[in-house]
Amino acid sequence: MTETVDVVLIGGGVMSATLGTLLKELQPDWKIAAFERLGDVAQESSNPWNNAGTGHAALCELNYMPNPDDPAKAVNINEQFQVSRQMWVSLIERGILSAPDTFINATPHMTFVRGEKDVEYLRQRYETLKDQPLFEGIEFSDDSRVINQWAPLLMQKRRAGEPFAATRVPAGTDVDFGAVTHQLFDHLTANGVDLHLDHEVRKLKRRKDGTWDITYRNLAGRTPGRINAKFVFVGAGGWAIKLLQSAKIPEIRGYGVFPIGGQFLKTSNPKLVAQHRAKVYSQAAVGAPPMSVPHLDARMVDGEGSLMFGPFATFSPKFLKQGKWSDIVAQVRLGNIGSMLKVGATNLDLVKYLVSELMKGREKKLDGLREFMPTAKDSDWELIQAGQRAQVMKGGKLQFGTEVVSSADGSIAGLLGASPGASTAVPIMLNLLEKCFPAEFPTWKPELEKLVPSLGAALNDDAALAEKTVSASAEKLGINR
Repeated sequence: MTETVDVVLIGGGVMSATLGTLLKELQPDWKIAAFERLGDVAQESSNPWNNAGTGHAALCELNYMPNPDDPAKAVNINEQFQVSRQMWVSLIERGILSAPDTFINATPHMTFVRGEKDVEYLRQRYETLKDQPLFEGIEFSDDSRVINQWAPLLMQKRRAGEPFAATRVPAGTDVDFGAVTHQLFDHLTANGVDLHLDHEVRKLKRRKDGTWDITYRNLAGRTPGRINAKFVFVGAGGWAIKLLQSAKIPEIRGYGVFPIGGQFLKTSNPKLVAQHRAKVYSQAAVGAPPMSVPHLDARMVDGEGSLMFGPFATFSPKFLKQGKWSDIVAQVRLGNIGSMLKVGATNLDLVKYLVSELMKGREKKLDGLREFMPTAKDSDWELIQAGQRAQVMKGGKLQFGTEVVSSADGSIAGLLGASPGASTAVPIMLNLLEKCFPAEFPTWKPELEKLVPSLGAALNDDAALAEKTVSASAEKLGINR
């Protein structure tokens, strides 16, 4: 007989871990099963070396504010990250997450630009943000002496006379989303959640009663299996589209995804690491997707500090780092091929950018690093392969960000897209709960407000509430205000 559960989570990343944790707190009696095709959780996008570890709060990411006079998107991203921070604090207090320094560290967020046009843009952006409550403490400078104090590696042996400027927010963070994911799954499995590693979900089929049959294969023993669930969440990165297409829900019609990989230059030289305690972002190249904005990051993973620079775009037809070569073709349907072809025809700058990136050798990539850090030595840096990101294509447009696709009856939902992704996992999953569980959500709200005290509030519209909320979470996480 097919086992029946309340919820099946597909994918062992931070999204499934977050949703599973929320549901376990709200409905401890529900039976939950999770499936991951690899031998451990957090091995794809949530792995710390497959992403930049930025706690995305729009403090330094210029792509969230292309118009320096319009802070709306930047404010929205920041508010979402504050929701994630609040829930992490609550989970620490409940003993679900470990001490803050096991997954989050104070790391100032900076933006560094060169050239008169970008300097003026950054100045205008600063003037807009400095009066926003959630951006309190942002600093601007075009003085080399000040910037040298903030990030010495940016200024050593820099060419004289070149216009440049920087902003700095001490309240930035570096987050190890792999550690968050492992800790959440450890809690889930200790509290009755069945985690099936080395199990690949192959097919989703709706029964007449509205529940779902999930067909899978145990990759270790090559044995097939099936489980039935009332609700299914597909948090499988780029593979989500394949599984949602398998489910044949009409809501997935017209969607496609375009895979983009990346590489980083990495160093663990303690002398360099000691001189750079910041995440420094700049402007993207013409045609580059937002996830390819160059940045020089301080990282802390498993207690060891390092620096990463990149990313450098790569291309693979796989939807996951450990995906299949046929992925990009297997997604093609009559309902999405027109949209996908239109994306290719109308994004020639992106095509040109990707071709130029693919032609770069190690020396060219090091030259890119030296634009940030003029004193960079080849021998200090190694190239590492980052994760695969699957950018959403819909309506003939290439979309950036994350998007939840759910069935009309709310019995299945999946997540497509990339950045800001993990940083906004909590608000994304809260929105999913409200959308997919409309009958239960009102009764869940009091418990959710314990997990996220500012639930439903627009923090940036209330300076006093913003100060209280942000300061409280900062203190409990051991990071800057």
